Amino acid sequence: MPRFSLGLLLLAFVLAGSAYGQRPSAAEEVDNLRLQLLDVQGKEETLKLRLQELEEALKPENIERSLAGVGSTRPEELREVRRRQLTIERDGVLAQLKVLETSRTRLESSLADAQVRAYHESARPAPDTSQALAVQSKTGARWLIIGAIGLFALALIAGLVIYQRAVKLR
Repeated sequence: MPRFSLGLLLLAFVLAGSAYGQRPSAAEEVDNLRLQLLDVQGKEETLKLRLQELEEALKPENIERSLAGVGSTRPEELREVRRRQLTIERDGVLAQLKVLETSRTRLESSLADAQVRAYHESARPAPDTSQALAVQSKTGARWLIIGAIGLFALALIAGLVIYQRAVKLR
């Protein structure tokens, strides 16, 4: 059985090799970064709204109102506990906002760089089609040879496994 897993490992390397080296174009990267930026901006807006809610809830009259239905012999302690809870949550939201602001700044910078690269890619003259076909046929032939070698190795491994099982049955 270990030889069979070796064959699977070899197949995984062959398949992984076909995906290796395929970098997205600058235009695709621009689209991806824009989506990420929109996501970060949406999260920022949500957190800003939550921050406003917390700031409002931290007002003494609102803390008092939130505890109006709770009976206690020590209402001051209840108000202080509630104020601490809201303060802790507010501080957490502020920390998240700071992280998102850093992410947004980084994404905006990356987006600007990707837009410049996309512009330069679009401004390049189109490659000669005969050269592109030659490069494509060389690359295609290389992967065809690698695939054939991989299939041969798999067939060899399968043959060895079958042979071993046949020897064990005798």
